[in-house]
Amino acid sequence: MYEAIWIIFAFSLGLGVKLVGLPPLVGYLAAGFILSGLGAYTALPVENGEALNHLAHVGVLLLLFTVGLKLKLKSILRPEVIGGSLLHFGITCLVFTPGIYLLADVGWSTALMLAIALSFSSTVLAAKVLESKRELRAFHGRVAIGILVMQDLIALLVMSIASGKNPSAYALIIFGLPLLRPMLYRLLDATGHDELLVLLGLLLALVLGGFGFESVGLSSELGALVFGAMLANHPRAEELSKSLWAIKEVFLVGFFLQIGMGGLPDGNALLFALVASVALPLKGVLFFFLLLLFRLRARSSFLSSLSLTNYSEFGLIVASVALPEWLIPLAITVALSFVFSAPINRIAHPLYESLSRALVPFESQRRHPDEQPVSLGQTRVLVMGMGRTGTAAYDQLNKTESELIGLDSDPAKIDKHRQAGRNVLFADAEDTTFWQGLYMPELKAVILAMNDIEGKLIAARKLRDKGFTGYVVAHTMYADEAARIKAAGADEAYLTMNETGVALASHTSEFGDGVR
Repeated sequence: MYEAIWIIFAFSLGLGVKLVGLPPLVGYLAAGFILSGLGAYTALPVENGEALNHLAHVGVLLLLFTVGLKLKLKSILRPEVIGGSLLHFGITCLVFTPGIYLLADVGWSTALMLAIALSFSSTVLAAKVLESKRELRAFHGRVAIGILVMQDLIALLVMSIASGKNPSAYALIIFGLPLLRPMLYRLLDATGHDELLVLLGLLLALVLGGFGFESVGLSSELGALVFGAMLANHPRAEELSKSLWAIKEVFLVGFFLQIGMGGLPDGNALLFALVASVALPLKGVLFFFLLLLFRLRARSSFLSSLSLTNYSEFGLIVASVALPEWLIPLAITVALSFVFSAPINRIAHPLYESLSRALVPFESQRRHPDEQPVSLGQTRVLVMGMGRTGTAAYDQLNKTESELIGLDSDPAKIDKHRQAGRNVLFADAEDTTFWQGLYMPELKAVILAMNDIEGKLIAARKLRDKGFTGYVVAHTMYADEAARIKAAGADEAYLTMNETGVALASHTSEFGDGVR
């Protein structure tokens, strides 16, 4: 009965806010507040209340496990990630702590913990926004995700200190966990692609990581993160993360419902949330200038900082351990930040276009290694986007064309291509500064093989704007997108599945008249 009520309210309000362009999380919090106002939480039998608490805890552990799966040291051990996240955390705490102390009439320790909670940005929202735009692997997307992972590690450290738990002598066992990595790799290889893969993720996150660490006096949250990180370099780590995504999201609904059902916000809570929301743009501005300090261009700094301009569900997790009485004000604050951040991130690229003249003068004259301007020199054929389609096109052309270059916005992918002997350079097709500095005197043809339609449209447009009169060809899954790409300036836009069929048929030619 009670579970049915939770599901009905969570789904209805989650769908309602999604239809107006906001993250469903805002609706889940609202559902919790409504249920609280109706007295649903206080009317719950003890076992039902405990069940909701367990659901919420499972959601948090799965979130941290999937964060751990993305915890690749190569993407974190970069100056802009480590320096940007630590400097932002320190400056935010230095500025927010005295402000909260004076305005909220609380003690210094409470003010500091609130400042720490507000210093984090939302991993869930940023990842979803970047994924929806297919920018997780773009340079600015990787910087944002790296900073978020660093913030998650800081949050775990704060939670471990705030919980006051004293580890037992058996906690030393965790230093031997790296020895288990080969066995975990073999287990992951043996699970296949179905339900066993999901069960392995649950086993590692909840049993070995969560319960295992808790039984030796350590944080269960830390355990989930550690076991995720141990598999981060496995080729199937991303597949495991995707298989757990829906389960994690469902359990996190319980976490946000639990917060809302804890009680209705009073006037002070609403005032705190409004003041924190007014201060939110300062968070983004600070990220922007810190990333410029590490020699990123204005565009990358702007797009990364915009993804990080929100408050975090991790702040709520920290508060649930250290400041439970502040959960409701912080929940309202996080919800309001999502109301601001989600819509504005959807127009991030046009927004930068309108502000670029004001922002570019702040750039450093020294370029970041990943953002060097590109000269194509004697290149005759250019392949933009070196995924499976782009790589296949490159390899086919490489048999007859020596002056050939591939471009991609994922440095990790570029490294693999270079190791394989391909001539691939870093570039982001959606970066207007890249097009302004592009030198291509001998270019005759361009293949647009990027994943997203926006990248293809921008590339086709910019090529024609620069006066390029050569051949431009693209591929896409949908006929309406093909029409848009051709309207943007491409000579041809082929439908991927149609061309696959043609290619399959061509392989039968070796049988001659034997095939009818």
